[in-house]
Amino acid sequence: MTLMIVFVGLLFLHAILSAKLANSIVTAPMVFTTVGLIVGLFFLGEGPGGRHGLQLLLSIAEVGLVLLLFTDASKTSPAAVRSAGTLPVRLLGVGMLVTIGLGMLVALGIFPALSIWEAGILAAILAPTDAGLGQVIVNSPRVPARIRQSLNIEAGLNDGLAVPFLLFFIALAVQVGEGGDAAFGRFLYEQLGWGTVIGLGVGGIGGALLGVAHRRAWTEGAWPQLGLVALPVLCLLFADANGASVFIAAFVAGIAVQFGFERAGSHSVEFTEGWGQLFNLAVFFLFGLFVAREWDHVEWTHAAYGIMSLTVIRILPVALAMLGAGLSRVSVLFLGWFGPRGLASIVLGLVYLEHTLETEASLAGDATIRLAVICTVMFSIYLHGITAVPAIDRYARRVAALPSGNAETAAAEARS
Repeated sequence: MTLMIVFVGLLFLHAILSAKLANSIVTAPMVFTTVGLIVGLFFLGEGPGGRHGLQLLLSIAEVGLVLLLFTDASKTSPAAVRSAGTLPVRLLGVGMLVTIGLGMLVALGIFPALSIWEAGILAAILAPTDAGLGQVIVNSPRVPARIRQSLNIEAGLNDGLAVPFLLFFIALAVQVGEGGDAAFGRFLYEQLGWGTVIGLGVGGIGGALLGVAHRRAWTEGAWPQLGLVALPVLCLLFADANGASVFIAAFVAGIAVQFGFERAGSHSVEFTEGWGQLFNLAVFFLFGLFVAREWDHVEWTHAAYGIMSLTVIRILPVALAMLGAGLSRVSVLFLGWFGPRGLASIVLGLVYLEHTLETEASLAGDATIRLAVICTVMFSIYLHGITAVPAIDRYARRVAALPSGNAETAAAEARS
């Protein structure tokens, strides 16, 4: 009850001061994580206690990620992707694959005790970016539309694309540890195969029905939004009942729903800015509590990997992905730096922990993976929050000095 009072009270105070904080370097994730950390360190001793506390965090995070994957996918329309040109495709294709590969290599170098598949688990957890931590970037008109749209689209899709990699590496790590080829194949079939089928069914049928209802004016007020949000919940229920991945199902459903219901994106944005934000902030608050419990176990190697994850492991793949795109060096660096690791990495890490709890197939590298993720996300919450506003100012001046017809603003000039 104490934790609930603190969280709701903090939510109320933040609502009162939201306009003031919006123009500062203090972001909502920073506030909720910091308060969670303080409460965990000074008032609860070891943070959320034992298995019960972890299960609470897992339950909230699971629902939050299901909603996040669905809403991100449903609001990323093909038209938005086309308007940003090839940049999002480069980031989600070459950029993401190189990020996972490089993340594995660096993990093996810093943590030699990890197996290659455990290194893959860590790399996959930290591959997706979080637009929420860089919200001021994607909302700023001073940043060229093509650049901020690319970062927004990347963050909207790479969390869903990271899930199959994570499940694949978990299956391989468990198979190697237990020697079960049949279990490995069944795991992938049930998790990926059935997850995709459920997502296509729920998203496709649900989107078609919502589209018909909208065209015939059968719905009004907030009901279309509520009907849309019911779809990822249905994915969760169907997937749980069939042993499928709820996250694959929710992500696929978010893509499929757009084909029958073109207004899905606008309703998803409305939900994300309202109730979806409540789930997100709850995860950051509980993450702070969880960090309080684990912080004494952090070593310099975990911190080193966190720094590498936000710099070399992010910036180098982005630079490779942008070869031939015509962007200036400062734009490539801007895209590279603003790849925050936040909500998606927190919940993907919890997905991994949940799997180990349910199957009791604990891996030797569990503690290393957990602590490296904690360090990376903690660094990202504060470093990306603090640098966002100053970086926009400097970047805007550098873009303004570029010659006419530059790749950053060419698309906007052509439309005007």
